[in-house]
Amino acid sequence: MGLPKVVACGMSALLVLSWLAPAQPGLPVFTDITDAAGIQFRHSYGDREMDNIVEATGAGACVFDYDNDGFMDIYFVNGRWQKGVSDNRGRDLQGRLRNALYRNNGDGTFTDVTEKAGVAGKGMGFGCSAADFDGDGDVDLYVLNYGPNEFYRNNGDGTFTDISEKSGLADAHWSLSAPWIDYNNDGLPDVYVANYLEYDEGKFRAFYAAAGHPGPLSYHGQPDALYRNNGDGTFTEVTREAGVYNPEGRAMSAIAADINNDGFLDIYVANDAMENYYYENTGKGTFVEKGLAMGLAFGENGQGVSSMGPVVGDVDGDGLPDIFIPDMSYGSLLRNLGKYFEDYTTVSKIAMVCGQYTGWGAALIDYDNDGRLDLFIANGNALHEFGEEDLLLRNAGRSGIEFLDVSRDSGEYFQEKLVGRGVAYGDFDNDGDLDIVVCNLNDRARLLRNDGGNRNHWLALEVKSRNGRTDALGARVTVIAGSARQFQDVAAVKGYLSQSDPRIFFGLGRAAKADLVEIRWPGGQVQRLKDVRADQFLKVVQDAR
Repeated sequence: MGLPKVVACGMSALLVLSWLAPAQPGLPVFTDITDAAGIQFRHSYGDREMDNIVEATGAGACVFDYDNDGFMDIYFVNGRWQKGVSDNRGRDLQGRLRNALYRNNGDGTFTDVTEKAGVAGKGMGFGCSAADFDGDGDVDLYVLNYGPNEFYRNNGDGTFTDISEKSGLADAHWSLSAPWIDYNNDGLPDVYVANYLEYDEGKFRAFYAAAGHPGPLSYHGQPDALYRNNGDGTFTEVTREAGVYNPEGRAMSAIAADINNDGFLDIYVANDAMENYYYENTGKGTFVEKGLAMGLAFGENGQGVSSMGPVVGDVDGDGLPDIFIPDMSYGSLLRNLGKYFEDYTTVSKIAMVCGQYTGWGAALIDYDNDGRLDLFIANGNALHEFGEEDLLLRNAGRSGIEFLDVSRDSGEYFQEKLVGRGVAYGDFDNDGDLDIVVCNLNDRARLLRNDGGNRNHWLALEVKSRNGRTDALGARVTVIAGSARQFQDVAAVKGYLSQSDPRIFFGLGRAAKADLVEIRWPGGQVQRLKDVRADQFLKVVQDAR
């Protein structure tokens, strides 16, 4: 039994995608098990009618194991009635909305433990992420709000303590995303906070037709922030000195990944209706912005796009990380050619499939464990609560990569029209295939179980730093099975407003073992494991035997 799985997109010399692909016998399907799992969370934007850009942004989810029982739990972020954003007619929602933490019971069901854990939240929420910031073995939770963010320290007993002000992470901007990154390789998780724009409390609303509300270019952007972990329970903002200050950015989400394969995590920021930022890590505690020079600033043909949640992965199997960014039209598939990126959205025929939809959250995962990344995209109208179907695109081959739209053959869920926003994935039943969580605007979240993805072999790894407890942020895991070579970086924040399973998953196809598992640890040390048995969860600790 496997939860729903996400499919990724990839490009090679020639990417051919058939959006009218014939039925694919034997492929996995995704089953909506939301009700059976006991997940009742319903998102609200805190009002009775969506009529501004704040309410339309939606929310995401965080997948993490908060109680260290080996099963992934889910944290959902909710909106609130917010003065200056919400209308008076929504005042009756005050005090009735909260975030929600669902504990995975390990038997296919979840229990709402929000009140016991103390993480209901106080603000109008959008995104979330998690990391063990203090190295005590318990994963801590960061919630991104319209207004001061909230940071919860995990007490290790099923409860959390709000240390937002004390820690220095109560960023007062409108924050959407927060990837964790050990940017200076001191062994302590730092965090990059992606901030959106400066909403004007609806002052322009009367000047726009009822058909829609003002877009992002009607407002000033806000600067993102990089916070350095001081190792004493506090953080210091180092945005300017680290070289990542841009006062007019409009970040929708950000990711940390080793884009240039030099052993240091870089930062990629997807901005709304303007150029995107690529901050290349110098390895000396600073970054250099190279988005335009690397072909990562704009969408296809150089136009600015409404970029949403970026995801990264080697979609064409050439050993270089590629990037996919959903947007309000075709999306952008940026293929890494080494010295620069090239837009392959049309060549791959992804544009043909996505052009009729409005993409938000995405996931690049090997949902059928055949060794190739597939792509899942959540769609939904940006200005109205008009539903759209989500998409599943299967990577059908390495040489002359072909993506097939297999949505109609992948379960009844893909026939539904929802107003999708955030997407996260994880192996919630620990059966070796990846399941999916979709957050929908002003609607029920959905949990999709992947049924059949584990018919192929797989390998999952927990990659821990020297203390054996903290995820080794920035470590790169490479797996070789036969002629297939795959890699992933340890960095769980991916896509729109969300964080996915921190464990690293590889599909091995028909191979019953991995010939080689190589871990390049932060700092450059390399560890190699030979003849690793497939179909297992493997914990690897830096410097351990």
